[in-house]
Amino acid sequence: MTPKAAIEAILFVTEAPVPVGELAEILEMPVVEVEALISEMGREMEERGSGLVVRSTAGGWRLYSHPETYPYLERFTSTATARRLSPAAIETLSVIAYRQPVARSQISEIRGVDSDSAVRTLERLGFIEEVERLDLPGNPAVYGTTRLFLEKLGMQSVSDLPPLADHVPPAQALEGLEDSLRPGS
Repeated sequence: MTPKAAIEAILFVTEAPVPVGELAEILEMPVVEVEALISEMGREMEERGSGLVVRSTAGGWRLYSHPETYPYLERFTSTATARRLSPAAIETLSVIAYRQPVARSQISEIRGVDSDSAVRTLERLGFIEEVERLDLPGNPAVYGTTRLFLEKLGMQSVSDLPPLADHVPPAQALEGLEDSLRPGS
């Protein structure tokens, strides 16, 4: 078994990014040699057209699906075998990611519907966590995203999220929508 094959196997089975220092300890090799092996492994995967890529994320290394496999993965996610988040959970996760730290009441206000179930699901799956309690009646919890959230999206930090402005309609469109919803319009 080569050290490169061992790295590949470790990155395949891990549920979290593995720091290069930990890989170096396991392989009993210097960190620079492990980094060189990871780079070589990444190049070889790309050259052979692998469906996987090796990527640094959230302080470690992990295997991810190659971006060009997206159409196939998208089709796969619609099958019974794939497990998906509900649209409500995705919307709730988006609110938390962009507005964190944020309380359940704020999430529900932004979404316009009760979000308790989605918050519980996201917390159970490990995508969000309670980051503090507010000094208000009832001591409401406020939530933020976790390392797992960053890892699943392949990001180093929430600052890597795309700007919201890229996804907001222009002011004229919003005004037109508001006008159409006013009574007597």
